[in-house]
Amino acid sequence: MKIAIMGAGAVGCYYGAMLARAGHALTLITRPQHVEAIKERGLVFETKAFTETVPVTATTQPSGVADAEIILFCVKSGDTASAGNDIASHLATDASILSLQNGVDNAERLQEVLGRPVIPTAVYVACEMSGPGHVRHHGRGELVIGPSPSSAMIVETFGQAGIGTEISDNVISALWTKLIVNCAYNALSAIPQLPYGRMTAVEGVGASMTDIVAECLAVAKRKHILVDESILDTVLGLASGMPDQFSSTAHDLARGKMTEIDHLNGYVARTGAQLGIATPANRLLTVVVKLMEERSRS
Repeated sequence: MKIAIMGAGAVGCYYGAMLARAGHALTLITRPQHVEAIKERGLVFETKAFTETVPVTATTQPSGVADAEIILFCVKSGDTASAGNDIASHLATDASILSLQNGVDNAERLQEVLGRPVIPTAVYVACEMSGPGHVRHHGRGELVIGPSPSSAMIVETFGQAGIGTEISDNVISALWTKLIVNCAYNALSAIPQLPYGRMTAVEGVGASMTDIVAECLAVAKRKHILVDESILDTVLGLASGMPDQFSSTAHDLARGKMTEIDHLNGYVARTGAQLGIATPANRLLTVVVKLMEERSRS
């Protein structure tokens, strides 16, 4: 099967590597430094169990999605509209498009740009780009996708590649669950540049996370989004399972890149303001990260 990854950073390269290892024809649309490295020696795929080089096609051109039967859309949330416009004219009529992005409204926004269905997808994977064309997997890798005419085929295809995939009629709940986890961890890891284990060991961090989660739940409830009642326990227990993990926001700030904070804590703060719900913890984290982004541009 021909599969394309639009915006192949860490998440896109991980799933691309898994699918390529299963024999599918993969095209990664990614940054020039990754394209050059992949063309020279292939995509380096590092896991706890093995390290190998996976042959894939890589390009910087959005036309790389042409003729793909499945497209994983993995760009940063702030680039959803522009990247969607870039690929729109190259899409096959029957292509299945999945939004594997942070935040809760990217599939909806991409669908508006493309004028065709996009499958919302909740992603649970810890990975990073440790160098040009080199993806390192730390743990997990399962997906939750929304229902569509092609969802059963996607589950079978991905399952054969070792990617556990579940179809959910309530994928928005899964997306909000991930949003809440990200709101609790991303900025707090990014600001001091600390991994989760050291970060949560600092006095007051657990209480701050509790405040962040409470604000997120208040907004979700007003929007009639059902979130598992154990979400706070999930948040507080996450660090013990991946103590050395840094958030994607931490990686972005360390590299002087723009973050997705507007689509994480910023989304909760904006939505709370629209609904008349106070979200001071999420608002403050948003402002601090944006101040750090501004400093990196000076």
